[in-house]
Amino acid sequence: MKTSKYQRRFYRDWLKDKGMHILHLIAHETDIRVTANKRLDAGFIEDKIRLYRRDIEKYISKDHRFLTALKPIPVETNAPAIIQEMAKQARGANVGPMATVAGAIAQFLGADLLRAGYKDVIIENGGDIFIKSRKTRLVGIYCGRSKLWDNLCIKIKPKDTPLGICTSSGTIGHSLSFGCADSVVIISKSVSLADAVATTVCNRIKTKQDLSSALSFARSIKGVSGVVIILKNNLVSWGKIEFSK
Repeated sequence: MKTSKYQRRFYRDWLKDKGMHILHLIAHETDIRVTANKRLDAGFIEDKIRLYRRDIEKYISKDHRFLTALKPIPVETNAPAIIQEMAKQARGANVGPMATVAGAIAQFLGADLLRAGYKDVIIENGGDIFIKSRKTRLVGIYCGRSKLWDNLCIKIKPKDTPLGICTSSGTIGHSLSFGCADSVVIISKSVSLADAVATTVCNRIKTKQDLSSALSFARSIKGVSGVVIILKNNLVSWGKIEFSK
């Protein structure tokens, strides 16, 4: 869940996209970076983002709980697909539906681009990533104050994509968080689920003693395939995680 305060995505300056086409779009609170194997249609992408934002905003106008709830809520059976997806994955992680919003938009837009014929697509939406790639990619983990983990990356193999890789932090950025972890990274086929789980796991971490239980909780959620949690100089991980520097 985002506040209205904008923060420049400085980490984008570190990305290496040789041979790829890049598009950066801002639509209200959505600040998205799309990378693909061929020229990107800015109009198509902007129309899709505005469509999904309109679906979300119209639903909020009917049910204000969708915006403010910190726990799962039911939605109408005829609600737009993105609303149903957000509500479903929020239930799995026991958070409010807006905890999934960045991941859901990345996920739906990624599917649109694949249907449009793109073969390699990387969408980064405020630290939440949709990736479909025909080559191995390295996804960096930024931990702010935890300099021990500078340049730490997760290796993503083509056979595992499309994939969602989402990050939450209690010490970096402007997302609402009740925890103190420097970085919680969740990997899942569902970007919206990864977004939701990253949020709720981060909320559970106040001290080093919380790391084990938070990791166990993340492992227990169906659909999660990888977890990385960093708190100061402590790192715990589980699942299909291959680190690289």
